[in-house]
Amino acid sequence: ETLQRIVSTLVNKNDEIHNFIDMLHHTISNVQVNSSNAISELDEEFDGLYSVLHEMKGSMANTIQQEEARKIQALQDQLSQCSRALESSEELLELAVQSLDIKNPVELLEAARQIKDSVTVASAFRLSLKPKVSDSMTHMMVDFALEKRMLQAVKFLPVPKAPEIDVAACLVADNCITISWRMPEEDSRIDHFVLEYRKTNFDGLPRLKGEQRWELVDYIKATQYTLSGLKFDTKYMNLRVQACNKAVAGEYSDPVTLETKAFLFSLDSTSSHLNLKVEDTYVEWDPTGGKGQEKIKGKENKNRSNTASPKRSTNSPRASARGGRDRFAGESYTVLGDTAIESGQHYWEVRAQKDCKSYSVGVTYRNPGKFDQLGKTNSSWCIHINNWLQTTFSAKHNNKAKTLDMPVPDRIGVYCDFDGGQLSFYNASSKALLHTFRAKFTQPLLPGFMIWCGGLTVSTGLQVPSAVKTLQKSENGLGGSTSSLNN
Repeated sequence: ETLQRIVSTLVNKNDEIHNFIDMLHHTISNVQVNSSNAISELDEEFDGLYSVLHEMKGSMANTIQQEEARKIQALQDQLSQCSRALESSEELLELAVQSLDIKNPVELLEAARQIKDSVTVASAFRLSLKPKVSDSMTHMMVDFALEKRMLQAVKFLPVPKAPEIDVAACLVADNCITISWRMPEEDSRIDHFVLEYRKTNFDGLPRLKGEQRWELVDYIKATQYTLSGLKFDTKYMNLRVQACNKAVAGEYSDPVTLETKAFLFSLDSTSSHLNLKVEDTYVEWDPTGGKGQEKIKGKENKNRSNTASPKRSTNSPRASARGGRDRFAGESYTVLGDTAIESGQHYWEVRAQKDCKSYSVGVTYRNPGKFDQLGKTNSSWCIHINNWLQTTFSAKHNNKAKTLDMPVPDRIGVYCDFDGGQLSFYNASSKALLHTFRAKFTQPLLPGFMIWCGGLTVSTGLQVPSAVKTLQKSENGLGGSTSSLNN
């Protein structure tokens, strides 16, 4: 047996060495290929530099030629003027010499006067005998001494250092995560950053196994980025950042883990009324639900109520595991959430269809009666909207209602502080407070929804918005407004 173990160990070791040799051969091949690629890229860079220099040389030479042509043209114009003036001056000189031979004093005087007048207006006496332009072209010379020193200092691009995530500057709020980082030292060659993140239920450093794959955000130019529109269906999020220059990416930063805990639940179709169509986060009133069951059951259900309806399937594994709960019946068109609240602070939102006639949003203790309606028992709290004939908006508990004198929002936010004994409803868009119940909750709470003629969409996995936290602190600091419907 010992010999067999030794042989088995040797076989495994031989396999490892063979695999390692194959890997070394593959690595050598990759080094050759990558070196060839690097040389090709180097040739391209230098060819590009040569091209730029050649283009600059052509442009500068053209400028010199233009300056040469301008100067020559100016000197040629001046030369033509001088030639015409010289020709006129020579003719005048010849006329003056001829006049010296006139004997008649009167004629001589007249000739002298004409010559004097001609000399006065002669162009030769108005010429500047200084060249208009100089023959110097030194102002067209260039000095590449600085550029030569810069080119001589050119080196291969260094690998960027790993960024450092500033945990203190990171923010988790309003269903967003803002992550901030900095470089350990100034690096002007950084072109962009890459952010990777993944959700996890484990605190601390990322684990090697049993984790989701990294999600990537590329080409970030700033040293801060906000991940928005997140659904916090896990407790934490791992994040890491990588710096990249034109050629290469550096090492990732040390990963950080930020807490993103939030309340996540689905609608429990096993708890719903027969006249409700229930999906994961959507419920819709269906007036044909009872009739459909009567057709299936035949004469058995002819004179029965809809209370004895068969079990429904559900999309929620948690609801399936529980099962056995009595379905709501009668006019209690209710469905509950599949996850109970037993501690902590939680937040979710509800949006009703525009044509919805009546609905309630709230919480209830477990196992309410099948004919119970939200807000009409001492174990349920809700706000109720009735759009039938005229709109009414009220808060309900223990069969007592308090009218809310304010517009009905498009989305309703529900904030539950189980330990603090507080249930608040908000305008989810403006975060304006609609109503607050205060009670000492003695049992776990389930989100509850009633719907008649319409549909509701529930958004879960949301964090408590920062605006709601601020309002809660302010309300608690002032002692809060106690509802007359509280226990």
